[in-house]
Amino acid sequence: MMRFTLPRDIYYGKDSLEVLKTIKGKKAILVIGGGSMKRAGFVDKIIGYLKEAGIETKLFEGVEPDPSVETVMKGAAAMREFEPDLIVALGGGSPIDAAKAMWVFYEYPDTTFEEIIQPFSFPELRKKAKFIAISSTSGTATEVTAFSVITDYAKGIKYPLADFNITPDIAIVDPALVATLPPHLVAHTGMDALTHAIEAYVASARSDFSDPLALKAISDIYDSLIDSYYGDKDARGKMHIAQCLAGMAFSNALLGIAHSLAHKTGAMFDIPHGCCNAILLPSVIQYNAKVCADRYATIARMLGLTGNTDKQLTDALIDSIKELNKKLGIAQTYKENGVSEELFKQHIDEIAANAVLDPCTGSNPRKIDAEGMKKVLTCAY
Repeated sequence: MMRFTLPRDIYYGKDSLEVLKTIKGKKAILVIGGGSMKRAGFVDKIIGYLKEAGIETKLFEGVEPDPSVETVMKGAAAMREFEPDLIVALGGGSPIDAAKAMWVFYEYPDTTFEEIIQPFSFPELRKKAKFIAISSTSGTATEVTAFSVITDYAKGIKYPLADFNITPDIAIVDPALVATLPPHLVAHTGMDALTHAIEAYVASARSDFSDPLALKAISDIYDSLIDSYYGDKDARGKMHIAQCLAGMAFSNALLGIAHSLAHKTGAMFDIPHGCCNAILLPSVIQYNAKVCADRYATIARMLGLTGNTDKQLTDALIDSIKELNKKLGIAQTYKENGVSEELFKQHIDEIAANAVLDPCTGSNPRKIDAEGMKKVLTCAY
């Protein structure tokens, strides 16, 4: 038996943020990152809308990029003190991911982080609060997924938490929030979204439900990412929807080793997650093509790429991704992104071993061991 899970409600398009005026509840905690959403006026707008709905709001701010276990525990403690019946998370992947993990420790204070790093091991949530996610970047799609990524900086490892319990109840995808994203963030989050969609389309848990979402996302990302990078507002709106479609696909179909390796290299080499995916995706496709070249060929045909065989079409897809990276100003290798050969060799065994244990590895279409991970990583270096 298989399962397909999405948020109960997704509000999208112009002024969709205003749905907060109609939300039912008594107390909300609003989880945010740095100051960009505050400076842009969105925090005040959200608090105002919640006030119109008769909801008292407390702000928890300062969630860092790649949120830490310590931040999660601090946020959970703030929730236990305030006792909200709504958790509202605003931002890119980091504040929403952090708030998802906080939610668990708010409702189950005696749970340990080690207990929830096993996939689909969360206790049943919604005993105390429901969850609203508001996305401010076009990439992670965490507003519609059953995933959260939390970093243990002491160990240098990103842990992808996975459980359908943490799929938000409500997702808000308002294009106004991404209208002023800086180009480098558009590039990194856009390539993250593309990797989500491509990995979902070939993942072992793919289905007739996830395939159309993945293909539509890939098509729309190719159509809009470059224009979005150069600031076109219509393209940014299209990207915001496309990344959400990719999220709905991978939340159910799962992912693969591009993400397994990105989780481990991002923390180790201090490179943004989306950038890691952009670096890894061509090498991962090359590795996986031995078992699913027909799937990659389908993507290539949809994109209008040329080739007479599945291999030629797969190679064309790899080349098109490299060209897309170039247009987005993303250097294609870890070496070109500042990772020294000494540092790479020092950590490659550790990264490969940890990547094999990553939850995303189990749904990769082709089986892989630590030696295989090292070969893929060496190609990407």
